Amino acid sequence: MKVAIFDFDGTLYTKETFKLLMEQLKNHPTYKQYYRKFYRSILPLYIRYKLKILPESVMKERSMHLYLKALDSLTMTELHEFFKGMHNVMMPDFNEQVINRLAKHRKDGYHVLLVSGAYTPFLKAVTSHLIFDRIIGTEIPSNGEHLAMDQPLLHIQGTRKNEQIYQALLGKTIDWDNSFAYGDSISDLPVLEIVGSPVAVRPDEKLATVAKQRNWEIL
Repeated sequence: MKVAIFDFDGTLYTKETFKLLMEQLKNHPTYKQYYRKFYRSILPLYIRYKLKILPESVMKERSMHLYLKALDSLTMTELHEFFKGMHNVMMPDFNEQVINRLAKHRKDGYHVLLVSGAYTPFLKAVTSHLIFDRIIGTEIPSNGEHLAMDQPLLHIQGTRKNEQIYQALLGKTIDWDNSFAYGDSISDLPVLEIVGSPVAVRPDEKLATVAKQRNWEIL
């Protein structure tokens, strides 16, 4: 079985979802009341990151936890509806070139995965117009309808993506040499390196350097 693995931020979607999530909360007619609580909690974290006291990976994971904590009075159903409300806003900023690649891989019989650090329910809501065999994202801890903020949040990034991919494909025989992966950032390198056909999509400077050195395809 051949697989095609797609990153979300900067790859399938051309912008950063966390910035969009912040704007959605800030301007939402019902939930904007929670924005100030979130902003106050994230500001010290962001300052420590900008001062290079806090690694980016830690900053991202804690930011995602704080975002959910600001919305912990919502039920899971309400949170899912909140995410669904972002679908139409995001539609113009999907990368058509990458969507066409996704469609081609599906037509050619590839097992298609979306792998991202974004919240899993968010990914499912905003990619409802696309078809994946598996969506791997950051799961939101919950007890039934209630968010469980006392439970750890495992942010899917870096080598954690590889771990989740291998887990999702456990028991399947994968033709890695003839498989594809799409990413835009140097943080996507661990995933890009496991396939025979890595594709750098509008890559950041570090990934662009690697892609050129290794003669990878660049979109």
